[in-house]
Amino acid sequence: MKTSAKLPPRLPRVARFERLAYGLFLHWGLYSQLGCGEWVKFNRPIPRRDYNRLAKTFTAEDFDAVAWARLARSAGMRYITLTTRHHEGFSLYDTRGLSTFDAPHSPAGRDLVAEFVAACRAEQIVPFFYHTTIDWQWWPEPSRPPSKDGGSRFSEYLDYLHASVELLCTRYGPIGGLWFDGNWAHPQADWKEDRLYAMIRRHQPDALIINNTGLDAPGVAGHPEIDSTTFEQGLPTAPDRRGQRKHLAGEMCQTMNAHWGIGRNDFSYLSVPAIIQNLALSRKAGANYLLNIGPTAQGGIPEYEAAALRRVGDWVHPLESILSQGIPVPETDCQGRDFVLRVGNRHYYFAFELPIRGNEHVTVSTGRAGPRAVNGYRRRIRTIRWLDNKEELRFAQNVRDGLLTLDCTAQPYGTQLVVRVAEIS
Repeated sequence: MKTSAKLPPRLPRVARFERLAYGLFLHWGLYSQLGCGEWVKFNRPIPRRDYNRLAKTFTAEDFDAVAWARLARSAGMRYITLTTRHHEGFSLYDTRGLSTFDAPHSPAGRDLVAEFVAACRAEQIVPFFYHTTIDWQWWPEPSRPPSKDGGSRFSEYLDYLHASVELLCTRYGPIGGLWFDGNWAHPQADWKEDRLYAMIRRHQPDALIINNTGLDAPGVAGHPEIDSTTFEQGLPTAPDRRGQRKHLAGEMCQTMNAHWGIGRNDFSYLSVPAIIQNLALSRKAGANYLLNIGPTAQGGIPEYEAAALRRVGDWVHPLESILSQGIPVPETDCQGRDFVLRVGNRHYYFAFELPIRGNEHVTVSTGRAGPRAVNGYRRRIRTIRWLDNKEELRFAQNVRDGLLTLDCTAQPYGTQLVVRVAEIS
């Protein structure tokens, strides 16, 4: 039970992360060559010796880190989270003697994480490192940890894991954060999180620490050093931070289709409107939106995903500062999915489901124009206008009772913004 209405402080690294708002998740590894998703070794299953032969054909010949970073920037994204090592155990970075199962020992012959970080910095994108905490190179079976009782074999594995993460913390300069994934597979194990996170804080004091809680536990806080909760494949909810010890950020991560790694036979892609809505609804909850794509076998970006991201970027760029700096106004209660963000002294109303205004014989449209109510709004308003065409909207307001009604007009023919934004002055 919360005993105080006081809000917890927001650490600078958490505030910086929340301002990033929208990021690109990239799942790329040996599994990409099979085109059956990132869990293909587990799902078939494939014996370790047979699976590891994929390292002999991993050339990374289509990998262009600058192109990745420029795609993110054109999409309006401000950070990229890359799978430096996924559950298969293959590392995209130079493990410097910890293992030979890494990119420098493959035909790629180089440290791909180093190239990724350099490209991100050149394009003013913040690099984040995903790192698995379960490793099928160490597991006798993908579903079982190295030892049933968490004994010496598991301790040896954790030493290897922590040494691997220390390389990421010391060899690539300042990074945005580390994104761990896998503790949910064995929740009763002692993952020695205290030791791991203390090491990260020592080397990367400004880096965010995230540990994915998985599909079954969205928004769960976890270890005290964690800086952000995760919402895997589901819309985030706005937290009640009153009386909490720490201001936790939130992040929704979502696949572009049904897999994290590339699936050649997966045709279930998100549409541009769905991406726009999920980004907006993440910001409504004060959370970031981390959208995933799976690069091709040797590191190229598939055409559909690239085109969709760039098209979403056309919607994002005029609103980038609002999406980045906007803070939800929790005291307001809007109709449907609509919401209000605050940037400085200005408020912005995000409107969903607006129709198109046009000739009835050619206009195909859904949604509703007309009055929409906002409860709990007590700031006196001078004007409300759409940002896209500067059209002023009629409104009525009772400041004392916190009642606002604004007349949301239909979009002009030739326009369908999916989520339309009005500035409240």
